[in-house]
Amino acid sequence: MIPRYSRPDMVAIWAPETKFRIWFEIEAHACDAQAELGVIPKENAEAVWKADGVDFDVARIDEIEAVTRHDVIAFLTHLSEIVGADEARFVHQGMTSSDVLDTTFNIQLVRAADILIADLEGLLAALKRRAYEHKDTVRIGRSHGIHAEPTTMGLTFARFYAEMHRNLQRMRTARAEVATGAISGAVGTFANIDPRVEEHVCEKLGLEPEPISTQVIPRDRHAAFFATLGVIASSIENLATEVRHMQRTEVLEAEEFFSAGQKGSSAMPHKRNPVLTENLTGLARLVRMAVIPAMENVALWHERDISHSSVERNIGPDATVTLDFALARLATVVDKLVVYPEHMLQNMHKFKGLVMSQRVLLALTQKGVSREGAYTMVQRNAMKVWEEGRDFQTELENDADVTAVLSKDEIAEKFDLGYHTKHVDTIFARVFGDA
Repeated sequence: MIPRYSRPDMVAIWAPETKFRIWFEIEAHACDAQAELGVIPKENAEAVWKADGVDFDVARIDEIEAVTRHDVIAFLTHLSEIVGADEARFVHQGMTSSDVLDTTFNIQLVRAADILIADLEGLLAALKRRAYEHKDTVRIGRSHGIHAEPTTMGLTFARFYAEMHRNLQRMRTARAEVATGAISGAVGTFANIDPRVEEHVCEKLGLEPEPISTQVIPRDRHAAFFATLGVIASSIENLATEVRHMQRTEVLEAEEFFSAGQKGSSAMPHKRNPVLTENLTGLARLVRMAVIPAMENVALWHERDISHSSVERNIGPDATVTLDFALARLATVVDKLVVYPEHMLQNMHKFKGLVMSQRVLLALTQKGVSREGAYTMVQRNAMKVWEEGRDFQTELENDADVTAVLSKDEIAEKFDLGYHTKHVDTIFARVFGDA
């Protein structure tokens, strides 16, 4: 996580000040519940709230931790300095450090998910707008990087919209799955704390009580969360790769917006490079880097170990901050993408009708020619286009075997671009509904 690829709202979730504020709220709400149950005096629970609104001294907590070698104890010591040692003596009653750490981590992930959900919604809005803008903008579809059959730029945007909409659903599911809290004490048995404390704290903090938590919240939840981030990152790379291909000089069907005063190369003044989408490809790799460690965190010893802790201290901030930045950048790329319909048509006709070969093949079979025979007839004319630059329609019209089956008018009809776009509205209705 570096400032270059960070946005302030997501960074703030992982700031020490935010973490300690959440720790305090967990402890204070737990004290309230304990007081309601008659476990601790009500005045002591009320006294803890004196720290509400106080800026916890991060440097002081670090100073204490340097001696205690325990972050939660260091925080509790600092809290007692604020509210008074006697008043704070019931804080953390019956709790263990993981109750605070795990519940806090999940709160942070939920807040991060809310930002990522908003990011995805913004990206979806941009994709939808561009899809409708170019619904009927014809371009060549490619398989294996080779011209295949006509499609439209609108369908290109629409398929990325559908993919990102699935990611939005995944992100909402991941948020729900990780929105649990645990205040169950050592090894998760509630031996020293009533389950009603957990219920109270979770209700106050917008979480669901973890059904069974040992001494930690099960890490399969987090594995699913970070796997979702990895899938979203892969979808970002998928879209970015398409833009990078379209911006290649030999293709130039679209390009990233090039602002006034922007420079593409320190050596070559003519350059306009796809730097944003190349950057997004790299950022996607960083987000996916968190997935395997999150998976490996699932297997912990017995009721608890801390092999997951150092991993999560890194991947929590790094993956969410990076993905937030990437989604915001991608939304801008889509929103400002410069599209060149005329270049799309030029590329479409580069091989003089060759991309209509399947229609001719199907027409021949419908007239009684075997599929193998029809394929041979069409392919031999197609190869003349590839190898000699000839016109595909003309070659078909001069092929006696073809014209013995299809008239010139029937051949010509197979070169109508509108044939390939006749179901665009149907696909759009599937993707966007009635919008």
